[in-house]
Amino acid sequence: MGDNRMNKKKEERLVNKLKRLLRRLKAPRYLHKFGPKTYEFYEHLQALVVKAYCKLSYRRIKYLLDSLGIRCPSKSALHYTMQRISSAFWQKMLELTSKRMHYLVALDSTGFSRENPSYHYLRRINGAIPKIPVKLSCTFDTKKKKFCAAKIRVLPAHDIKDAKYLLDKTDAEIAVMDKAYDANWLHEYCLKNNVQAHIPIREYGKVRHHHYSARRKAAKHFRLRTYHRRELIESGNSALKRKYGTSVSSRSAQMIRAELYLRLNCNNLFLKIIEI
Repeated sequence: MGDNRMNKKKEERLVNKLKRLLRRLKAPRYLHKFGPKTYEFYEHLQALVVKAYCKLSYRRIKYLLDSLGIRCPSKSALHYTMQRISSAFWQKMLELTSKRMHYLVALDSTGFSRENPSYHYLRRINGAIPKIPVKLSCTFDTKKKKFCAAKIRVLPAHDIKDAKYLLDKTDAEIAVMDKAYDANWLHEYCLKNNVQAHIPIREYGKVRHHHYSARRKAAKHFRLRTYHRRELIESGNSALKRKYGTSVSSRSAQMIRAELYLRLNCNNLFLKIIEI
């Protein structure tokens, strides 16, 4: 009897936590002000979070929640909700679930395939492996083990293109990155915004003049022990793929971004629930 009360209390706490998060995001009670007002916005979001966590389709999550006696919108309504939610909303939700205040963050990128073919199929097409056009660049709080900000590109791009955006969204004191981010303009940006960057320097040859650039000055204060904190974002990316999959099922760029943002928020949200 006591265990049932504890489980019920924890379940109510999870629902309240999701409602509190939407209130902090200043989200409307209903997704569409001219709609039928049958389901509230938190019920849509609750179904989408469970869908991402259980790696189910829209049809299966509808069947699962109905079987458990939980109110759930139709599969088409859930798909429409994913289309309506903007990337700015997901990013704001990511900031709140990571608790905003960050001290040391790591930047890195990883790839997701658009499809997940079987090895039997790959053997039949002479081993031609599909390309990985979807790229996820993100910042990771190495202490809280949570994702702080993300930038999703459908086409291949260099890692450094998203560094300024990610640092703006994170507002951390220390940032660790690999050699791909070693650029003088990025060091100047970090110096201007009081961000201590630890990036291993790439050797372009001997210095031909005595005027040291920003990257040369940053190399003098480079600390290897702090830089090794970057390994935690690789563990975070690996855990994200193992829990939620290495491929995306969506086809359009908008839905791909929404799907990956939902996975990142789901990762942060369930880590926050475990901390309770």
